[in-house]
Amino acid sequence: MTSYLIFVLKRFGQFLLVVFLGVTITFFVTHLTPIDPVEESIGAITQMGQSDPNAIELMRQSLRELYGMEGSIWQQYLHFWLRLATGDLGPSLSAFPTPVSTIILRSLPWTIGLMTVSTLITFVLGNAIGALAGYYRKDMVLKAVSLVFIALLPIPYYILAFVLLIVFGYLWPVLPINGGYEMNANLDLSFALVFDILKHSILPALSLILVGAGSWLIGMQALVSNIITDDYVVFAELGGVPKRKILRSYIARNAMVPQFTGLAMSLGAIFNGTVITEIVFGYPGIGNLLIEAVHAGDYSLVLGLSALSIVGVAAAVFIIDILSPLIDPRIKVE
Repeated sequence: MTSYLIFVLKRFGQFLLVVFLGVTITFFVTHLTPIDPVEESIGAITQMGQSDPNAIELMRQSLRELYGMEGSIWQQYLHFWLRLATGDLGPSLSAFPTPVSTIILRSLPWTIGLMTVSTLITFVLGNAIGALAGYYRKDMVLKAVSLVFIALLPIPYYILAFVLLIVFGYLWPVLPINGGYEMNANLDLSFALVFDILKHSILPALSLILVGAGSWLIGMQALVSNIITDDYVVFAELGGVPKRKILRSYIARNAMVPQFTGLAMSLGAIFNGTVITEIVFGYPGIGNLLIEAVHAGDYSLVLGLSALSIVGVAAAVFIIDILSPLIDPRIKVE
C-alpha cells in the first residue's frame, strides 16, 4: 500500500509538471505575438468616434490592468498564475465585460455532450465488431462490415462531415445541418427541446463515429487474434466451453484492458473539441469558440480554453496511470 501511495504521488507530481509546462508554453506563445489586443480594442473604439487623447489613455491603462497586461512579460506571467489559481480568467476581450469562465461554460456542455456520446458509441461499436471479427474470422458478414469501417478510417472526419452535410442537408434534407437547436426554439427544458438538440447532434456525431470506429476495430481485432492462440483459450475450446462464453469471459475481458487505456485518453481529449466538425455544422462547442477567439485576438479566452484542454488531457493520463495497476495486476508499481 505504501509503495502504491508513493507511486500515486509521483504520478501526481508529473501531472502538475505537465499542466505547468503546457500552460506556460501557451502563455508565452500568445503573449509574444506582435498583436496587442488592448490596442486592437482601443482602435475599434476610436473608429466609433472616441478621440479624446486623455480618455483613450485612461482606457488603455484600465484595460491593461484589467487583463493583467501591466509590467514586464514576467510580471504578467506571475499575475496570470495568481489569477488562474483562483479560477479568475478575467473578462473576454471580444465579449467585454463577460467573464471568460462564463463564455466557456456556455459552450462546454455542447462539446462534452457531443464528444462523450460519440466517443463511447465509437468505442463500443468498434470493439464489438473487432472482437467478433477477430474470433469468427471466417464470417463473411463480419469481414464485409470490418472492411467498410477500415475503408472509412483514412478519410478525414471533416471530409465525411461535408459529405453528410450535402447528403442529409440538400439531397435528402431530413436532418438539421447547422447549430445546436432551432433558432426559434423555446429554451425552457422540455422534451421538445431535448429532441431538437439530439436531432441537431446526429450529423456531427455520425461523422466522428463512422471515421473513429475503424481504429478501435483494428486494435481489438489484433488483440483478439493474439489471445485466441493462448493456452487457456485453447484448453477452454477443447473442454467444450461455449464459444460465446469463451469470447466474452476469456478473450474480450483480457483484450479490453489496453482498450480502456485508449478510451480514457480519448475522453480526456474531449475538452479539445472537434474544431472543424463544429465549424462545418455550426455547432456551438468549444472548438468553434476557440477559432472565434483566435480570429478576434482574444488572448484571455484562448488561454482559458487551452488551459482547460491541457488539464483535461493531463488528468486523463494521470487517472490511467494510477488505475492501471488496479485494473491489470500484471502491471507493476514502480
